[in-house]
Amino acid sequence: MTVSESCRVAKENSSFIALASSEDKNKMLELAAAALLVAEKEILRANAADVALCERPPQFIDRLMLNRKRLEEMADGLKKLSELDDPIGETVEEWTNDSGLKIQKVRVPLGVIGIIYEARPNVTADALGLCIKSGNAVVLRGSGEAYGSNKAIVSAVKARLSAGGYNPEFIQLISDTSREGAETLMTCRESVDVLIPRGSSALIRTVVEKSTVPVIETGAGNCHAYIEKSADVKKAEAIILNGKLQRPSVCNALESLLIDEAVAGEYLPVVLGALKDAGVEIVGCERTCAICPFVKLASDDDYFTEFLALKISVKVVSGVKEACEHINLHSTKHSEVIITENKEAADYFASHIDSAVVYVNASTRFTDGFQFGFGAEMGISTQKLHARGPLGLKQLTSEKYVIHGNGQIRK
Repeated sequence: MTVSESCRVAKENSSFIALASSEDKNKMLELAAAALLVAEKEILRANAADVALCERPPQFIDRLMLNRKRLEEMADGLKKLSELDDPIGETVEEWTNDSGLKIQKVRVPLGVIGIIYEARPNVTADALGLCIKSGNAVVLRGSGEAYGSNKAIVSAVKARLSAGGYNPEFIQLISDTSREGAETLMTCRESVDVLIPRGSSALIRTVVEKSTVPVIETGAGNCHAYIEKSADVKKAEAIILNGKLQRPSVCNALESLLIDEAVAGEYLPVVLGALKDAGVEIVGCERTCAICPFVKLASDDDYFTEFLALKISVKVVSGVKEACEHINLHSTKHSEVIITENKEAADYFASHIDSAVVYVNASTRFTDGFQFGFGAEMGISTQKLHARGPLGLKQLTSEKYVIHGNGQIRK
């Protein structure tokens, strides 16, 4: 099918999932989870072929690669979604107006959600699972490097749903992975209600600039940590090592470190020494280089860069005010953390940082729908309209007003 045809089929079948009962949606999620494990060999074989043909950098390969553990995590995420409350039909607010009309604001599906994403075939499972539970049809457009993996996942899930007596055609995978195909999806306003890009900053920028379909912008993650002068150095070291090393290729990994000048001389050799020993390339300001001679001088661009690799930028600052100003200038508005034992500094940081998620004394790696209790996520929204932060079930819904009267007319 062409891109337009896939979108049309999703639209034509969207009422099936929009009107499905909570019981049926949960059963579909259970079937989808089982499908991933039953088709493990086929999915991993297709993924191995994708990986073998991929000529992208190591961090891209890491996001592309599946193994049994990751497949089990994908299935577990689908099961977790089945355990969450169904957002559809929830009465958000209700009141009676002066005319005696009972007004209810009720949660409803968005309709047809298009997803444009790179690598990460786990997004395929997360997206279709979230759309099942939130009553949305979904059009999936992954990158060419992951097409075999995505096709294997979608085929397994749709076959299992069909065998269970459910119509699977509200799930559509676009086979055209060309740039032209993506641009067609961006303009399918007659079939697609909202578009969510997930991937590099270049991909997200292209979708935002070219799409005529409304976009929920998910952002790249130039995430920062600030070591305030009252910080516990052991706590700081643990948080920074986790943020940088646990999985460097993802958007909530730590990319930049700021430190108060009052403790830079004492703390930087400890923290940066540990990063250096772990194989991290470190670039920093002149003051950082003077304290730790193994650090290379950072360029202005380094402070704006999401490395997605074993590299980090460092800057010495005069205090929490300068730290916040630097972060707000260079950040992608994703996730930032202050490490401090001072409540006043923590409160200042939390109120002055303009990012989707702000942490006090915890790793940025927790910015994740699963970690937030959402079961899964469609991405991390860094915009301010409609939804911000991890896009879980409620963020994939809209609202409508249902009004009950008893013959009232307006005078």
